[in-house]
Amino acid sequence: MKVSSKYFRNSINTKILFFIEDLRQIYIIFVQFCRCDMKYLSVMKRVLFLVLVLFSLSCSNDRTNRNPYLQDIGFRFDLNLNLPTYSPLTNPFNPIYVANNTAGLRGIFVVNIGSDQFMAWEASCPNHVPNECSTMILDGQNVVCSCEGYEYNLINGQLQNRPDDGRNYYDLLYYQSTFSGTVVSVSN
Repeated sequence: MKVSSKYFRNSINTKILFFIEDLRQIYIIFVQFCRCDMKYLSVMKRVLFLVLVLFSLSCSNDRTNRNPYLQDIGFRFDLNLNLPTYSPLTNPFNPIYVANNTAGLRGIFVVNIGSDQFMAWEASCPNHVPNECSTMILDGQNVVCSCEGYEYNLINGQLQNRPDDGRNYYDLLYYQSTFSGTVVSVSN
């Protein structure tokens, strides 16, 4: 799933701050209740410092693995499930293709995964620059790129027939979807 990098960084920073605060509280409790000699406390301070350093070094500054073929566009598209065009989404695991130039780059695929949850994916193949054959075709719960024959699963977005040639291949580009009443809102 694609998560906003700003949200992800804020979430990680918050978790780190809570972790440090928890360690500080553990240290204070240890000092208050243990009544250990100063030599042991000195060792504990060093161990605590080492744990904090290792924890901070384990956090990665690496950005998400952004797909170089598909540009990041902003949009919002609403699908009213009462309309006949979108009514197949009322049934679980029944995907539809929305061929609308205001939704995604080449349209979007939307599938109901049950419990009023929906997955939305870019309709352009993520493993090459959009061109005349890059808009994928529905094949059950999968989509197929007519350029290279890449097949992707609409439930998890993964490339099903990933070549083993050492190249970096991308899964489907995920779009955020929310459900309210009878409307599914897809946005990026």
